[in-house]
Amino acid sequence: MLDFMDYVQNAFYIASQWDRDNSYGSLTATSQALLDFQTPTGLRFSLSSLSTPTFATSYTLRSVGLVDGSLSYLYSSLPLLVPSASSTLSLSHIFPGYRRLQDLRRPDEPWWWEVWQGGKRIDRRDALLYGRLFLPRSTLEGLYLRRLTPRSQVNVRCHDRGKYSTEYLYSTDSALLGVRGLYNFGPDPQEHVHDTGRHSLYQGLDTAGPMSPNISPSSFQALPAARLSVGGECYFSPLNKSGGISTGLRFSTLPRHTGFPYTMTLTLNPLMGNLSSSYSVVASPLLALSTRFDFNVYSYESDLVVGMELWRLKEEVADDVEWARKKLGRIKQAVKGKGDAEQDKVAGVLKARMDRRGNIGLLWEGRVKELLYSCGVNIDLKGRENMVRGLGVEVCYSS
Repeated sequence: MLDFMDYVQNAFYIASQWDRDNSYGSLTATSQALLDFQTPTGLRFSLSSLSTPTFATSYTLRSVGLVDGSLSYLYSSLPLLVPSASSTLSLSHIFPGYRRLQDLRRPDEPWWWEVWQGGKRIDRRDALLYGRLFLPRSTLEGLYLRRLTPRSQVNVRCHDRGKYSTEYLYSTDSALLGVRGLYNFGPDPQEHVHDTGRHSLYQGLDTAGPMSPNISPSSFQALPAARLSVGGECYFSPLNKSGGISTGLRFSTLPRHTGFPYTMTLTLNPLMGNLSSSYSVVASPLLALSTRFDFNVYSYESDLVVGMELWRLKEEVADDVEWARKKLGRIKQAVKGKGDAEQDKVAGVLKARMDRRGNIGLLWEGRVKELLYSCGVNIDLKGRENMVRGLGVEVCYSS
């Protein structure tokens, strides 16, 4: 389950028109959501609120033998007009799954952001402040985001030019310095004007359904149906005198692809000798499958993981006009896509994974009235004395 503060941060990215998928850090986001999902441990309860469009709070209490928790506060200078009540949130926004890539958006021109009044510029750059205090350890973590220009933001600092993106990283934990980049093959959005327009925040937050580009039919047919992205990263810590490097590629279909949406990734860590490849596909509007193969060229060790997510729809009571509603629903789905047609009908999602060692992870997420819940269990088929390695429940409420 996506943390409420992460949901609000995603809303900030959408509102400020920052493409999170155009980053090397998101290269394997789909396979990670289907194969590396976290199952709850113990009992966890969260109470969150977006009290105003610019201020959010969240309180978490967890019991895993010991009782601990956290206090979180977030401020955004950009009003975030998104649903915040747990009873109205779309489950596809809170429960991450298969992520469909969208067309590269042409970045705004700098002068588009200028606001003049009385001969003076009064525009300000959008910013986000986030802080979280862990109790009883009294550990504090913070985040500062600020849009500098239509092509850059500070996170420590990132650059997104549509065709390619670069990020510069710094961690105070071990003075870690790093840089990562991603290059997208295909048309340059700065040369081919097919802007998707200013879509709604609620639509942009949906990771399952595509956004409809506001372009002419002839331009839409001329654009590619898939995109190949290649990137890499390197980092070094002067304190630990250690570093690392990795490279990877991603091939994913775009909204105009007429077949099953799918994503393929390949990553390589030359220093450690790790090679990882994954393939994810949306087999049906409610079912997504994924598999990943890991291999180490030095030790010849390998691992295979398979996983799936299955969405369940709400049961509807049939009446005399049910046939007309279903027919109208099929028409709307063909025009708008899965995410818009079935968004209000989703009751929950089941996720499952299994590796070659016999480790199984099961996760069921859904909503009961105004509460979001997540139930998970980890099972070891080779465990003779205790097959259940972990069991937990997470309950969240937001307003």
